[in-house]
Amino acid sequence: MKLFFSHFLRLIILLVLVAAGTFILLSFSPVDPIRAYIGNDLLHVPPEQYARIAARWGLDQPLWERFGHWFWRLLQGDMGYSMLFNMPVASVIRERFATSFALLAGSWLLSGVLGVTLGFLAGRFLHRWPDKIICRISYLLSSLPTFWIAMLLLALFAVRWPLLPVCCAWDPGNNAGTALLSERLRHLVLPVCALSLLGMGQIALHTREKIASVMKSEFIRFARAQGDKGWSLLRHQVLRHAITPALCLQFASLGELMGGALLAEKVFAYPGLGQATIDAGLRGDVPLLMGIVLFCTLLVFAGNTISAWLVVVLNRSLERPDAL
Repeated sequence: MKLFFSHFLRLIILLVLVAAGTFILLSFSPVDPIRAYIGNDLLHVPPEQYARIAARWGLDQPLWERFGHWFWRLLQGDMGYSMLFNMPVASVIRERFATSFALLAGSWLLSGVLGVTLGFLAGRFLHRWPDKIICRISYLLSSLPTFWIAMLLLALFAVRWPLLPVCCAWDPGNNAGTALLSERLRHLVLPVCALSLLGMGQIALHTREKIASVMKSEFIRFARAQGDKGWSLLRHQVLRHAITPALCLQFASLGELMGGALLAEKVFAYPGLGQATIDAGLRGDVPLLMGIVLFCTLLVFAGNTISAWLVVVLNRSLERPDAL
């Protein structure tokens, strides 16, 4: 219980600091929310009407007064109103995250499974040709930006060979309520592949190093002396000890995954939370940006907390006498 309150207090402090820092940074943005909202009709808007819009949105108030009003409404459960989508911020985040969840979950699982599998093979055949090939591929994937991978997949499998859809989360003419599951899955393939390749290389390299370290440890020599060898040794001893850091790294990489999703959704025009973030930034939708930043901060904190708890729980299970 004490540990829970400690993490909860850290979360509250983190959210307050992130909210204040984000609000200050957005105040220096060159984007004028009113100009972005009015668009080409700005020339037909008299100064009095412009001033009334600024007063309605609270843009005529000092910075800290605006932040205080926004924070007080947040404490009451009101995240504000999105100027871009013309609906409450909480509703925008809920709808857009529901679309992004399949993309994030699919890429998270795929990158973890492929990363651990390739890392296991590289560690098993250390310094041999499978290890060299996997390491080179992993280093290459770790150095490539997400948007470049996304554009390459798009050019190959949607333009050069039109096997998969070019963009969006469903076919034109459909929406979230009418799109079939098979249609959604077909539109998910390229974004999931692009995003999963982002973290696969790091997990593979990390797992490879852990496998190599475990293979040289004393308890592996002891297990071999007792007659444990082959796949039984790898499954019961090596993989059990190597999977712990891979799981922790996977949960701790949620922040990187969210950043990659932002770029991937932009390339594929995927109507998720990342696309909404970019649109809100370009249009100066401060309430929506603040809500998305706090929501993403909460997700990243949850991933790091789960990662820290996994280290404690899995290490305790491995330290039991029957774990060897």
